[in-house]
Amino acid sequence: MRHSIGLLPRLLLLRRHVHRRSRPSSAPPPPPPPAPPRPPQKPEPVSIHGETWHDSYAWMGALSDAAAMRHMDVHMEAEEKYAEACFAAVGADRLARKLQLEMASRLASDVCTPPVRWGPWLYYRRVDEGKQYPVLCRRSAALHGEFISYSDPSAGFDFTAGKRIEQKLVDYNKEAERFGGYSYEELSEVSPDHRFIAYTMYDKDKDSFTLMVRDLVTGTLCDKPRADRVSNISWAMDGKALVYAVTNEDRRPYRLFCSIIGSSKEDVLILEEHDENIYLNIRHTKDFRFITLNVFSDTHSKVYLIKASDPLSRMTLIWEGESQVHCIVEHHHGHLYLFTDAAREGAPVDSHYLMLSDVESPGTKSWKDVIVEEPGITLEDVDFCDTHMVLILKHGRKLKLCSVKLPLPENIKVPARLSDFHPSYLSLPNHVCQILSGPNYDYYSSTMCFIISSPVMPDAVVDYNLLSGKWQIVQQQNMLHEITKTLYGNTFAASMDRPSSKKGDLSSEDFLDCDWNELSEYYTCEYYDVPSKDGVLVPLTLVYSRKHKQEGNPGLLHGHGAYGEVLDKRWRSELKSLLDRGWVIAFADVRYAYCNLLN
Repeated sequence: MRHSIGLLPRLLLLRRHVHRRSRPSSAPPPPPPPAPPRPPQKPEPVSIHGETWHDSYAWMGALSDAAAMRHMDVHMEAEEKYAEACFAAVGADRLARKLQLEMASRLASDVCTPPVRWGPWLYYRRVDEGKQYPVLCRRSAALHGEFISYSDPSAGFDFTAGKRIEQKLVDYNKEAERFGGYSYEELSEVSPDHRFIAYTMYDKDKDSFTLMVRDLVTGTLCDKPRADRVSNISWAMDGKALVYAVTNEDRRPYRLFCSIIGSSKEDVLILEEHDENIYLNIRHTKDFRFITLNVFSDTHSKVYLIKASDPLSRMTLIWEGESQVHCIVEHHHGHLYLFTDAAREGAPVDSHYLMLSDVESPGTKSWKDVIVEEPGITLEDVDFCDTHMVLILKHGRKLKLCSVKLPLPENIKVPARLSDFHPSYLSLPNHVCQILSGPNYDYYSSTMCFIISSPVMPDAVVDYNLLSGKWQIVQQQNMLHEITKTLYGNTFAASMDRPSSKKGDLSSEDFLDCDWNELSEYYTCEYYDVPSKDGVLVPLTLVYSRKHKQEGNPGLLHGHGAYGEVLDKRWRSELKSLLDRGWVIAFADVRYAYCNLLN
């Protein structure tokens, strides 16, 4: 007996049949990854605790063996090619290209640092198109007062006057040719007369930094000084001499030399420390009047003062304290300022403080406090120019930047409260997480540069006129578009004519008129104190997109911080890809919380 099949079952069978016939064949398996590179094996016997075995790769640790390091370079290049081939085998290269295209739209096509005015010159670094390394340049501030376009290489030529207005000082692409295709500079100092530049370049073959001095008038390298393993440099005698520190084979700075520029005489050895526990460090004061020599050891720290006009004269001990402390000395009109975190009367402190001494009668007992400590307020940093002292303060989570006129009023006896000095405060945007002092080479300029950072604002390079209180954003990198509105460009410049606030307590209302180029319209920044298992409150910072706020969003937590340091919470353009997809970025200052508890 035949059973009839209804219409619906027949359609279902037809659908299944069609589905089976139309299903595409499974994708072929990805090709197997290539064979990994195999480094050469050179067995060497190793004996510890009476046991002996052979290590076939001990040669990789022979850093002083040039031949072994060349073999290591070849192997590392093969490892990189192997990793790229493995990614390509599974199709990860397509994802990488997609992410690269997405991130490329936020990167500036022209790369140049904001110009730094020092005396008659504007100094800056820029990267030419197609080049790997930057070029250090300068322009005459008189001929080019306003810094116009720097993206075009021809911008260094004044077609109207027919004169070259840009001078290339150091081309690090050419330096790379001299140093085996690698260009890394650690130190760079222009002489106070703007005639020479001293800089150190990493020599791969020697595994150390080599000191060179270039004549900025002729563009040629000076015959001397030429030294290896240089750790610090400082100009003296108004640019006629250079003082530099040299390390031993264990990278311990232990020798101090003075080189007279243009002289055929050998460099003079100023100091040599034979104690393996002592380290030397030098820097010049911002007015180039003195060179400070910091001597560190496991038991103590000392600071000596050297006259820059006569670097071979006897140095003077001006401060002495315990080991492993941070201390910087500056000079202003016959007074020395010491910024340090040294212990007070044997008791450790948890923040820096500022002290004052007379340059004519220096000594470890002549220092006195400048500012009375106030509860909840810490001094993060200090910078000086001829007319002002600028303080970076922290009150709870809020950072502040204020200026104090110098010299200090004679009618105010130090130590005094900060308010007694009538400071002027720069009105900052909300959520500032970091304030860094810029180069500020020109000691006699009343305009100082600072870098203002926030989780919801790209780093803003700000010129702050301390006399008028006006400020200007001179650079804010990273191109970013949201829908059709351009938030900021490659170099956004905004000038504020509003003077700085005289109030010490700045509330959010003080910022309403400030035209800071931030992204609070699109992203939110929130703060919490989250208790840990043992009851310690951990500061937590959250950043997320206002458009994608909802329950159950994925999150990325950054919770590591070493030695009590605060995490870097600055805006990073690479995180925008996550934020725009609904991710929450969290920063937990775990180590900072525990250090505060111990203090």
